[in-house]
Amino acid sequence: MSALLSVSLLFSSTLLAEEKTLLVLGDSLSAAHGIPLQSGWVQLLAENLSQQPRPYHVANASISGETTGGGLARLPSLLQQYQPAIVIIELGANDGLRGFPISTIRSNLSSLITLSQRANARVLLTGMHIPPNYGSRYTQLFYNNYVQLAQQHQTWLVPFLLEGIASQPALMQADGLHPVAAAQPRILENVMPYLNKLL
Repeated sequence: MSALLSVSLLFSSTLLAEEKTLLVLGDSLSAAHGIPLQSGWVQLLAENLSQQPRPYHVANASISGETTGGGLARLPSLLQQYQPAIVIIELGANDGLRGFPISTIRSNLSSLITLSQRANARVLLTGMHIPPNYGSRYTQLFYNNYVQLAQQHQTWLVPFLLEGIASQPALMQADGLHPVAAAQPRILENVMPYLNKLL
């Protein structure tokens, strides 16, 4: 084996060893619902991180319709499979839209954070709002879950994943719940300032 080939293989092995995994555990907002998968914000994130000096592999474990309970059932095996350095938790919206008890949502989100941290992963939580027709008390308590849990577990929080998007009908699909492809870069812009603190 030539010296040049040996150095090349060593360099490649070093890069592979340095590559870390970022796991996205989310629902339809992260699963590119209603748009091409390659247009989704998670895919845009993967492309962005692949160009970093120390690239991250992005594993998207998001499923349309996922709840915090469903995510909690899947997370242990995902942590074992990917051993992520960072976990982005984008869940809760479906719980809220189904009117699940606030205490249940809070408990599940707390467990998701705790499991991730025990697996030595840093956590980024993404805040969500639900439509006002659920009542001011429920919608406020729902959102407060994210703020309070981020403080309790000392994690970074994206205040509102759909900031500047949900209020713009042109950026939302006909169902009024899911952003169009053109809005996906904006979602990534909402995430990156907080994710950069963990990279």
